[in-house]
Amino acid sequence: QVQLVESGGGLVQAGGSLRLSCAASGRTFRTYTTAWFRQAPGKEREFVAAISWNGEGTYYADSVEGRFTISRDNAKNTVYLQMNSLKPEDTAVYFCAASRIVVITTTIQTYEYWGQGTQVTVSS
Repeated sequence: QVQLVESGGGLVQAGGSLRLSCAASGRTFRTYTTAWFRQAPGKEREFVAAISWNGEGTYYADSVEGRFTISRDNAKNTVYLQMNSLKPEDTAVYFCAASRIVVITTTIQTYEYWGQGTQVTVSS
């Protein structure tokens, strides 16, 4: 069983930066593909970024490519999302998710474990 806890959200002005953290319990977490999703009010949850279990593979949504960076520290059982050049349209609740599937996937249904989410608000 894996439990995920996100932190690092908050209010920031457009053009600013935030770093989200996803702390996991359970030593098997280091073998899981991990991703960040987000959900804005009135919208469906969408894929943001994912990282392979060993950190060697990453994949980003077009909307965040070049602005966001996903990384992980398996010694700390933590995955990060560095968000730069934030835009008002990045405002959402950000969720961390983990999957036992080795291949990076953007499909929500393939992620078995989810955190409770952290709010990110970008003001214009």
